[in-house]
Amino acid sequence: MEEYPVIPAIEYENFIKLYNSDRGVFKISFTDGDGDIGLTQNDTLPPYEYNLFITYYEIHYGDTVEVILTKYNHETGQYDTLTFNGRIPMLTPEGSNKSIKGEIEDTLFIYNYSSDFDTIMFDAYIVDRALNKSNIIQTPLIIRK
Repeated sequence: MEEYPVIPAIEYENFIKLYNSDRGVFKISFTDGDGDIGLTQNDTLPPYEYNLFITYYEIHYGDTVEVILTKYNHETGQYDTLTFNGRIPMLTPEGSNKSIKGEIEDTLFIYNYSSDFDTIMFDAYIVDRALNKSNIIQTPLIIRK
């Protein structure tokens, strides 16, 4: 029986661009000593709105620049900010040993059609129910074209 620290830890596993798609699959592994990772369907308000936080970057002439993507909303006539953040469901195991480890895959949009730059990357971290923040990981550079 393995034991882990109560602060979640994550590691980058891989990023796979989906063939003939504007998306890719971001895969991370995690450990958590008390297993308190996950949100219920009723967890919809901060600080429990998201528990997987992902930031999108583009490489502009050698500089890493965070880019906020937007999409036009025809119903409101305004631009909405897109988020890459996600919701990991409840993973707490039954029984007395709450230590958990596993893998998470998230399918992400990788094309910014209003950009001339073709190299991107993501960083990510998770937060458990006690609001412990994991380490931050980064993908390698991803060439979109």
